[in-house]
Amino acid sequence: MDQAPVLCDYQDGVATITLNRPDRLNSFNDAMHDAIAAFLDRLERQADLRVVLITGRGRAFCAGQDQGDRVPLPPGQKRDMGAALERYYKPLVLRLRALPAPVVCAMNGLAVGVGATVVLACDIVIAAESAYFMQGFTKLGLMPDGGATQFLPQRIGTARAMDLCLLNDKLSARQAQQWGLISRCVPDAEFEQQTGALVERLAGAATRAVALTKRAIYAAAGNTLERQLDLETVLQRELGYTDDYPEGVSAFRDKRAPVFQGR
Repeated sequence: MDQAPVLCDYQDGVATITLNRPDRLNSFNDAMHDAIAAFLDRLERQADLRVVLITGRGRAFCAGQDQGDRVPLPPGQKRDMGAALERYYKPLVLRLRALPAPVVCAMNGLAVGVGATVVLACDIVIAAESAYFMQGFTKLGLMPDGGATQFLPQRIGTARAMDLCLLNDKLSARQAQQWGLISRCVPDAEFEQQTGALVERLAGAATRAVALTKRAIYAAAGNTLERQLDLETVLQRELGYTDDYPEGVSAFRDKRAPVFQGR
């Protein structure tokens, strides 16, 4: 198996990012961040991008930041814990959200610390039933980061978010689905097949419609109803001028599957 910290692949509009440090439970180090950032540079220039899949190799999705990978500091010197957030995690989360293509997380195993936050930064999460979340930050004397303090209360409410973040208990993928933290949890034996089917389905969708839907949904939290209605009007007008719209209408009338070109 390739020893690169991240395996990146791009075929027919489908991008795949596989975290590839299974011996370290795919915990983040600088090399992983650099590899993902370089691949995102490419994806942001791909006009034919249709879907992005992020997953992990081995029994973990991501165990968070690799604390052992950091160079020890001289005695008495304190580490700037905000530096990695500014340099790596903030750009990563914002870039995933800004991609026009849907970002699917195939959560193959545990997601801990900022690894759990990266899962929640994705647009759709499909998790294996054996997978679980855990925060774990306060065990290290830190607080949840990477956007966790927004993602968690928005999706599951303040009470549950406080419970998870302060007590650091495991949250099973099945419970996460029931709470609305993620949308899909499937038996382990069906995980790869259902992930592939989900990616294929999104890859065949009307790409502009998907991109603008993603944009509108994420804008809603900061908009009044009137502003959101105005945004919908602008974006829907744009979609009405695409070639995919008449193709979708024709396919509906003909009772056939549409063939979207992404334009």
